[in-house]
Amino acid sequence: MQTTQLSLGPLLFYWTAQATRDFYRQVADWPVDIVTLGETVCSRRRELKVDDWLAIGDRLAAAGKQVVIATQTLMESEADMRQLQGMLEKIQAQKTGWLIEASDQSAIECCFQMGLPFVAGPAVNVYNPRTLKLLARQGMQRWCFPVELPHTTLADLQTSIQSQALNLQTEVFAFGHLPLAWSARCFTARHHNLPKDRCQFVCQDYPQGLPLRSQETQQVFTLNGIQTLSGACYNLLSEVPRMQALGVDVVRLSPVAEGMQAVVEAFDLARRGHQPNQDPLQLLNLEGCNGYWYGTSGMEQRSEITE
Repeated sequence: MQTTQLSLGPLLFYWTAQATRDFYRQVADWPVDIVTLGETVCSRRRELKVDDWLAIGDRLAAAGKQVVIATQTLMESEADMRQLQGMLEKIQAQKTGWLIEASDQSAIECCFQMGLPFVAGPAVNVYNPRTLKLLARQGMQRWCFPVELPHTTLADLQTSIQSQALNLQTEVFAFGHLPLAWSARCFTARHHNLPKDRCQFVCQDYPQGLPLRSQETQQVFTLNGIQTLSGACYNLLSEVPRMQALGVDVVRLSPVAEGMQAVVEAFDLARRGHQPNQDPLQLLNLEGCNGYWYGTSGMEQRSEITE
């Protein structure tokens, strides 16, 4: 059974530039192998520019991390496309050798045209072997298993990768609020009765997102600007051995504002075959979910699979 790599996914929430830099200074000392950087949610979140992300990446690379630069998920305008093109050209010119995480089809096409190897992010709809083969031909080096699919589909796709002799790594989102949807409307601004183009960047007031609760006070979703996340925190810590048995190469952890080091340490123990002393959800006092992995409602929390 292989020792799976740990990756830190892109920061989904809008933190201040200083808070972001401070966070990644800590990450340099954590037992993660891969760190994905960049703004994937909203084009208005530009407190950190491309050069700032590249500078953070340089420090992480010096600490022995594999650095990946992610693209915006929802491309809404020609300006967004120009921003994407400019970022890719700058990365290509610097010859860092870093991978690009393509978050949508337009980024995949740009990477293909420029000859840049890429990772397909979890928002890219990779549901069948034919798609895997096509994207591999276009330069995909690694793919993120879509968060809404069950482990049985993962097993089938892993078998197809082997049968087609595709040189691909597989990454599974295993911790964090699940990215579910993106919209042209900013829900956080709407909550404050602000128009999207004059939002006053109120997202920074919610470093772990804005809870959206039902009338029964259950946190159904987490609002994050134009992005909708799961209300509960996805947690597949107990499933790390199964992932290793399926040949998963990388386990992805999505950053949260508090206690992320404890999360990383727990998953590091799990990938090495040891039992963590405590589940990170208990340490962080977060409600958990894992239903998608088991092929049921995503909001469910299951302890085991009923075959």
